Amino acid sequence: MAEQGPQGLAERMEHHQVAIYLAALAVGGLAGALAPSLGPGLEHAINPVLGALLFVTFLQVPAADLGRALRDGRFLTAALVVNFAVVPLVVAAMFAFLPADQAVRAGALLVLLCPCVDYVIVFSGLAGGSGRRLLAATPLLLLAQMLLLPAFLHLFLGAGLADVVEPGPFVAAFLVLIVIPLALAWLLQAWAARRPAGRQVADAATTTMVPLMAATLLTVVASQIPRLGDARTDVAALIPFYAAFLVVMAFAGKAVARLFRLDTGAARAIVFTGATRNSLVVLPLALSLPEALAPAAAAVVTQTLVEVLGMPAYVRLVPRLVPDRTAAG
Repeated sequence: MAEQGPQGLAERMEHHQVAIYLAALAVGGLAGALAPSLGPGLEHAINPVLGALLFVTFLQVPAADLGRALRDGRFLTAALVVNFAVVPLVVAAMFAFLPADQAVRAGALLVLLCPCVDYVIVFSGLAGGSGRRLLAATPLLLLAQMLLLPAFLHLFLGAGLADVVEPGPFVAAFLVLIVIPLALAWLLQAWAARRPAGRQVADAATTTMVPLMAATLLTVVASQIPRLGDARTDVAALIPFYAAFLVVMAFAGKAVARLFRLDTGAARAIVFTGATRNSLVVLPLALSLPEALAPAAAAVVTQTLVEVLGMPAYVRLVPRLVPDRTAAG
C-alpha cells in the first residue's frame, strides 16, 4: 500500500494534467500581475525548474532509443524542412501585417524563426509524439538556427540587426537544458539497471512529471508578465499573429509529416516542433539589443505567454488532428 499511494497520486495528476496546467498558468498570471517584484527572482528559477523537468523527460527515453532516433533521416529532414523552410514562409506571409514598429518586428522575428529545443519534448510526449526523435534532433535544430537566424534577420530587416545574434545563449541553453539533464538521466538509468535502489529512485523521479511541468509553466508566466511593463500596448497587436501562427503550423506540420510519410508519433512530434518557438533562449538576445529596440524583449515575452497558453490545447487537439492510424486499423 505504501508504494501504491504515490503512484496512485501520480496517475490521478496525469489524468487531470491539462486542468493542472491551466491552473498553473492562471496562478502564474496572477502572481506576475499582483507581485511583479517577484519576477527577477523567478526568472532565475526558470532554467533549474526546466532542467529538472527535462531530466525527468530524458529519464523515460532509453539511450538505445535515442541511438535509433539519430539514424532516422526522414524525421530529421522533416524537422529541418518544417522549421527552416515552412516556418520562414509563414512568417514572411505575416510580416507585412505586423506592427510597423521596427523593435516589435525584430522581437517577433527573433522568436518565430527559432524552433524550441526544451519543453517541446515534454508537450509532444504528452500528446503521444516521439520525444526520443525530438531529442535526437535537438543539436541539429540548435546549430541550424544559430547559423540561419542572422541570414533570416538580414533578409527581413536588413544588415543592422543580423550582427546581434551571438552563439553564447544557444550554447549555454544546450549545456544547461540538454547535455547536463541528459547525462544525469543516463547515469540514473544505468544505476536503475543494476541496483533495486536505483530503480526505486528512477520510479520516484518519473512520478514528478506533472508537478514539474506545472511549476515550469507557473514560473515562466509569473516571471515574464512583469517584463511586459509599459510595452504591453505596443506588443498587444502581436497576440493575434502568435495565435494564428500556432493554428497555421498545426496544419502545416501535419502536411510536412504526411509528405515524409511519418508514423503517428513522429508526425505529432513534427507538428509540435513546427509550432513551438525558442523564446527562453532568444530572450537574452532581445534583452541585449540597444535601448531603442527595447520593445523586442516584450515581443518575445508575449510569444512565450501565448505559446504556454496554447500548449494545453495542443496536447488535446493534436492527437485528433493526427490520429493513431495503427489503433484505428
